[in-house]
Amino acid sequence: MAKILIPTPLRPYTDRQDAVDVAGATVGELLADLTRKHSGLKAHLYNDQGKLRSFVNIYVNDEDIRYLQHEQTPVQSGDTISIIPSVAGGVEATASDVRGVRLQADLQGAAFSSFSLVLDFGADSAGCRAFRTAC
Repeated sequence: MAKILIPTPLRPYTDRQDAVDVAGATVGELLADLTRKHSGLKAHLYNDQGKLRSFVNIYVNDEDIRYLQHEQTPVQSGDTISIIPSVAGGVEATASDVRGVRLQADLQGAAFSSFSLVLDFGADSAGCRAFRTAC
């Protein structure tokens, strides 16, 4: 048996379990077993055509299956499979004590593979001086 790690947003569909033991010889078979055991997951993992949703990333022992054999990636007993939903979005906030400072976090890709912090001080260098003083 292999173990599939369940991300927090999907745990309501697995009776709050953070990991589920599943059987199968490939990632696709493991996911099929998982969705048989927890049918509420299927709509979150697959689109109407039965394909894995583009924002669902699957890893076998920390290897992205998109760079292996996709759902045909073979698995062995003891392998750990991780479901990592993509995260996209951002937050914009102005520090109350620093004028002209804009912090923007941009989270994209699997497992937060891309994180950027953008400091926008505008055209005046007073914002830069104020930021250095505040931090």
